[in-house]
Amino acid sequence: MNFIKRMNSLANLALTLAWTIGTAGSTLLAQDAEIVIADFEGSSYLDWKANGQAFGDGPAKGTLPNQMAVEGFSGKGFVNSFVGGDKSMGTLVSSDFSIQRNYISFLIGGGKDEEKLALQLWVEGKLVRKATGPNSSPGGSEKLAPEFWDVAEFIGKKASIRIVDQAAGSWGHLNVDHIVQTNSKPLQTQHDVERKFVVDARYLHLPIKNGGPKRMVTLLVEGKPIVRNEIELADDQADWWAPMDVSAWMGKTAVLRVDKLPSNSTALTSIEASNAIKNSENLYSETQRGQFHFSPMRGWNNDPNGMVYYNGEYHLFFQHNPYGWSWGNMHWGHAVSKDMVHWEELGDKLLPDEQGPMFSGCAVVDWKNSSGFGKDGKPPLILLYTAAGNPTVQSLAWSTDGRSFTKYSGNPIIPQITAGNRDPKVIWHAPTKQWVMVLYVEKPAGRHTVHILTSTDLKQWKVASVVEGDPMGRPFLFECPDMFELPVDGNGRDKRWVLTAANSEYALGSFDGKKFVPEQTRLAGHRGRGFYAAQTFSDIPPTVGRTDDRRIQIGWFQTETRGMPFNQSMTLPLELGLITTEDGPRMTFQPVKELQSLRTRTHNFNAMDLSPGAPNPLDKVKAELVEVRVEFEPGTAHEIVFNIRDVMVIYYPAKQEISVAGHTAPAPLRDGKQSIIIYCDRIGTEVFASDGLTYVPTPYNTKADNKNLYFETRGGTAKVLSLEVHELKSAWNKP
Repeated sequence: MNFIKRMNSLANLALTLAWTIGTAGSTLLAQDAEIVIADFEGSSYLDWKANGQAFGDGPAKGTLPNQMAVEGFSGKGFVNSFVGGDKSMGTLVSSDFSIQRNYISFLIGGGKDEEKLALQLWVEGKLVRKATGPNSSPGGSEKLAPEFWDVAEFIGKKASIRIVDQAAGSWGHLNVDHIVQTNSKPLQTQHDVERKFVVDARYLHLPIKNGGPKRMVTLLVEGKPIVRNEIELADDQADWWAPMDVSAWMGKTAVLRVDKLPSNSTALTSIEASNAIKNSENLYSETQRGQFHFSPMRGWNNDPNGMVYYNGEYHLFFQHNPYGWSWGNMHWGHAVSKDMVHWEELGDKLLPDEQGPMFSGCAVVDWKNSSGFGKDGKPPLILLYTAAGNPTVQSLAWSTDGRSFTKYSGNPIIPQITAGNRDPKVIWHAPTKQWVMVLYVEKPAGRHTVHILTSTDLKQWKVASVVEGDPMGRPFLFECPDMFELPVDGNGRDKRWVLTAANSEYALGSFDGKKFVPEQTRLAGHRGRGFYAAQTFSDIPPTVGRTDDRRIQIGWFQTETRGMPFNQSMTLPLELGLITTEDGPRMTFQPVKELQSLRTRTHNFNAMDLSPGAPNPLDKVKAELVEVRVEFEPGTAHEIVFNIRDVMVIYYPAKQEISVAGHTAPAPLRDGKQSIIIYCDRIGTEVFASDGLTYVPTPYNTKADNKNLYFETRGGTAKVLSLEVHELKSAWNKP
């Protein structure tokens, strides 16, 4: 019995110890457990109080109307002060709580302004911590990223959190989610992290993570800041590598400084120096690279800029983000060509500076050296551009070799007219012996205007007149204006001035050197999609047998290339003209003759009557890159159909319309006939009809294994007068 009692006593003691230890363990676990201050998963803000209009009645459940896609929030709900757009303002305040953990962690994104746009921690009536989003300039991402505060010094004190939105401009909103107290120290955010290099190679290769958090990266050379960019640096595995050209500072000490990085980031340590582009083994032959549409080696491009013929070369400058797959960090990229078909990229020439990012502009050759920048008898090449800082101004850079450029020390040449003034395009007006600039200026209430300015030296400008746009008050001439003169039907004695806008609409009229007088406005330019901000070359010399200058235009071709280290491209070079129609002169678009150099094999077909059910004339032609030219009388056919690698091009005679990949546009018969030209590349098609009156650009990602071409009629017989198919080679190969 004593033995049994002793065993029972030991068992009871063990149970008591186990209970005691378990209770203590539970207490320890409870002390370390996270305390959720707010997860915003409900339909309302619960005990949080909202004032103003910015936060609505409750948490957002995703992206709001007219907002870029929001990602990175936890669960289904989060705070989004974009309710009503960037102009709305307000505050959202929590109830009081006790600080019981060493850290408060949270997710935050949106605009950057610590004073007007912030997540704030108030302790016993005093503001002690604040955080804001990453975006302070156009572009950017709505992605929420983790941040935290160390609040150990405030444990036991009463606190509250305020989310403040008092900003009304671009990026005037904040996204916040999952505010938590924790004793587990989040990853430390390091500030102003640096890595030093002695420049001994052309490039520093930066790791990029598409959609990652943006970091401000500053390049300093011998202690002097050169350029700052917001870059989606990869903290671990990179999606691609962006080359930063540092060859201008060979032998000098350079520093890359990043405003903030998590403590475990390898972004700086993984940067490599080399004289070659990293991972360039298949450069220009990538699966989604346009083979006869220009695109940069790496990064994003949009508007063509500074298109000019100088020193025997066509120069194409362009809006370029060398450090991102999306818009941002606007530089001027630069490429040159002898024929507008085969391009060589030369690197970025205008970098963001203290005046802001480098927005769109133009280039001219100052043949008479009116600017004074020429030397040794060499006329200078002048770049005129928008510096989109605060204020937004127009500035100038110059070169005498077409390779190295110097920004004018007297910049800006035109102060801000309104915050929406941009995209200067300059021409030489021979009759009045002066330079003329067309400049987009947005006025209050969204009024779109083009200011016409004049100068004798490209440095001092005065406003001569203002084009107010459509007399009915409809939007017209929105950004990226261009102005030039064209003969009608090739008749040098009958000319019209053309004023175009970014969406390709144009006006026809007269111009006396100071004032543009429109005769017709809101005329349709291109008839497709994915075409924007086109510009024409200046200073192209007359060709043999012509007394007028060719007017060649290139547009931004909005071709998305996911999975590639580059994004977007340029259209084919297009020769513009004016021809007579029943409605008056109208502009035409035709592919330049220089594109014929890409032809490798030609298939010519005899004239034929093509009926429904007839064998496919193109059955034996297999091509990835192709040019098709056809002329026909529609006869009784209801439809004349091309299938070019699954891009359907259909002509409807009864309606006199053409459809490209489901997009329909008017295409009138000319003298009872129709002529169609089709260019098909990996990233899109460009279709020309009705002697160039109809131009239909269409971004379209083709499938590599589909090289089939098909031609038929439906509902009746068409008389095919001529048909030729040209297999094309890549323009990235040297001519």
